[in-house]
Amino acid sequence: MTDFVTALGYAFEPYTLFLIIASTLVGVLVGALPGLSSTMAAALLLPFTIYLPPVAAIAMLAALYCGGTFGGSITAILINTPGAPPAAATAFDGYPMAQRGEAGRALGIAAICSVIGGVFSLVVLLIAAPLLAQLAYHFGPPEYFALTVFGLSMLASISGNNATKNLIGGCLGVFLSTVGVSLTTGVERFTFGVPELYEGINFVPVLIGMFAITELLTQAGKLDREQRRNPVDAMRLPKLADFRRCWATIARSCGIGTFVGILPAEGGTIASMMGYNEARRWSREPKAFGTGVPEGIAGPETANNAATGGAMVPTLALGIPGSGTTAVILGGLIMHGLRPGPYLFQDQPALLYTIFVAMLIANLAFLVFGLFGIRFFARVSLVPARFLWPAVFALCVVGAYGVNQSLVDVYIMLVAGLAGYVLKQFGFSPAPIIMGLVLGSLVENSFSQSMIVFGQNWLLFFTRPIALVFFAFAVLGIGGAPMIRGLRRMWGRRDAPAVQD
Repeated sequence: MTDFVTALGYAFEPYTLFLIIASTLVGVLVGALPGLSSTMAAALLLPFTIYLPPVAAIAMLAALYCGGTFGGSITAILINTPGAPPAAATAFDGYPMAQRGEAGRALGIAAICSVIGGVFSLVVLLIAAPLLAQLAYHFGPPEYFALTVFGLSMLASISGNNATKNLIGGCLGVFLSTVGVSLTTGVERFTFGVPELYEGINFVPVLIGMFAITELLTQAGKLDREQRRNPVDAMRLPKLADFRRCWATIARSCGIGTFVGILPAEGGTIASMMGYNEARRWSREPKAFGTGVPEGIAGPETANNAATGGAMVPTLALGIPGSGTTAVILGGLIMHGLRPGPYLFQDQPALLYTIFVAMLIANLAFLVFGLFGIRFFARVSLVPARFLWPAVFALCVVGAYGVNQSLVDVYIMLVAGLAGYVLKQFGFSPAPIIMGLVLGSLVENSFSQSMIVFGQNWLLFFTRPIALVFFAFAVLGIGGAPMIRGLRRMWGRRDAPAVQD
């Protein structure tokens, strides 16, 4: 208790509190810019933190991490351009809702669900970090392979109503993930002598192209049509009924995001995809997803923000970063002479509590920024397309180039945008393609490493209990949810006559 009181004193010192709130605001703004993530902002900020006390420096980085994760949802909802990769799934239903003139409602749901997910994961971080870190420590290549198989099992149902097209799109994404030098064999694949492709295709330019450039081309064909927007509805905040409708989705995504965040190197992108897919999978009206339903925002936003606290668990308890931004935070800890790991819990408990309080303040701060800024942000949806989309295109070019400072990434973005536009005309969704690209390298590398460990005997996968659990989840995910929805419909039909009587 004494350590927690000490942490409160550190965090609420005027100078430290100012740094936390300022970092949160910077994180929100950076996260909202296409291609610029909290990882890049933290990396740029890291050299300047060397002049700060360790507590203030780490609290500042942690607050920026929280703000950046939420910030990506702003542009995802308003202009179908995820500011950060974890916000990609938010655009599936957030943007259609904004197009209906309900931008304020969508942004409000995103802000509140982000806080719920973030605070939940922080409670888990505070109470169960050592225990959960031990579980994550037992994950080897076979367990990661089983986890990615579980992720790939979602491809058929993650978006749209055509499972076959979703699977084709997912296979295309997995194929794109094979570009580059194989980490296991060292063989070059589909690089065509371009040095920038040796490390593979970065999914951020593909993400920007598939969402923003595709939407730009779509809007270009509608310039001669009159835009109809209701400015009153655009500024309207969500109602309590929206959250009553989404409570099961929020609770489910809290658990998904925290667990996936705890697993080293998984991060918020996969958590948000899983949160969205599970929301759709267990919904009574899965066909409504993609048209602008609250659950389609609540699922991914709760999950990707829950992953922030979860990702801090292996970072602090094991010295293994749970995401790209926590890798920067890990560097900050080492730079200030702090050794992450079990001894950190014994030697620096006040520092750990301060990180917890800083992230809690950051969540409350971006809730205030989000709710008070909704009326300002929502006006973006009222800007005529002929003025809005040229500015979006410029931001996309800057964002794609800023990932690796490479023009090749800009070309990849443009090609991905054109391909996305053509595929959209034939009923394909970008979601399975992006998910296949994200999971493809993970599933390939973890399978190759597992086969080396098993001596090329794949049957040994079934001797790993954790892997078996994920394989079972994959099977249940494919066939279990449709069966339960069918039972629900049968039960509803059985109850219908009784209700009429």
